[in-house]
Amino acid sequence: MQGEGAVFLQGNWTTDSIPNQDQLLRYEEIDFRFNCDSVFVKIKTYSKAKMDVDSCYGNGEWVEYARGVYEVRDDSLFIQATYTHENWRQKLSGCHHIGQYLPRFKIIKQTKDSLSLENRFSHNPFRLHKTKTTTCVPQEVY
Repeated sequence: MQGEGAVFLQGNWTTDSIPNQDQLLRYEEIDFRFNCDSVFVKIKTYSKAKMDVDSCYGNGEWVEYARGVYEVRDDSLFIQATYTHENWRQKLSGCHHIGQYLPRFKIIKQTKDSLSLENRFSHNPFRLHKTKTTTCVPQEVY
């Protein structure tokens, strides 16, 4: 059976703001959908510096997806996911990331409908707001 996950996270969250984003060469806006102990992630990247193959860089904006499971321990959010296509099927080739998506976030502040996180690797903080609240109904895992 699917685990219940963290009650306060259940639902959809979207990025409100990235502090100092105009001064950053590259930053990400991350949207989450938490469903029981599962997480679906949409990562929109903005890059002023060309660090990718021309055909992948496009105009400096792209979207990636990942799905997996998460766990909250004390003030930390751990995600163990795999990069996917937009339809949530595993991505095995193509531009940008392939394989595992393993971010670690520090939960700086959490209220009923807002969340402030800091990426433990880049130390970039960002704020999210809840756009939809859901209730976990655990499903069988196949």
